[in-house]
Amino acid sequence: MDDREVAAFVRRVAREVGRGREFAVVVASDAAVRQANTRFRGKRFSTDVLSFPDGEQGRLGDILISAHRAQRQARQHGHRVENELKLLILHGLLHLIGYDHESDQGNMRRAERRWRRKYGLEPALTERVTR
Repeated sequence: MDDREVAAFVRRVAREVGRGREFAVVVASDAAVRQANTRFRGKRFSTDVLSFPDGEQGRLGDILISAHRAQRQARQHGHRVENELKLLILHGLLHLIGYDHESDQGNMRRAERRWRRKYGLEPALTERVTR
């Protein structure tokens, strides 16, 4: 995996999508993500990405990504793990800036599509769910 490529993407989306506001990205084990999902959302299963808004001193928050799920989803969708991580980071960042695909009548899906096209990413996470 090319860590520099992913780090450069984080810097770019922080500037362009996050408007220069700080956020952290943590890639962790599936067990750690499952534990966080249980603790903070009451859901006793793992997921690919979780977002934790912060808002203190202009900080957006934290994005937690399951390494195992990112690798599996990259294989499943026929692209590199770096591309999957970028999709997960973008998805998590959109949540941090206030989008919620579960309740916003498609606003997040449209925003995610617009940004992923700009960055050459395919397919969007919200589009995978609606297919």
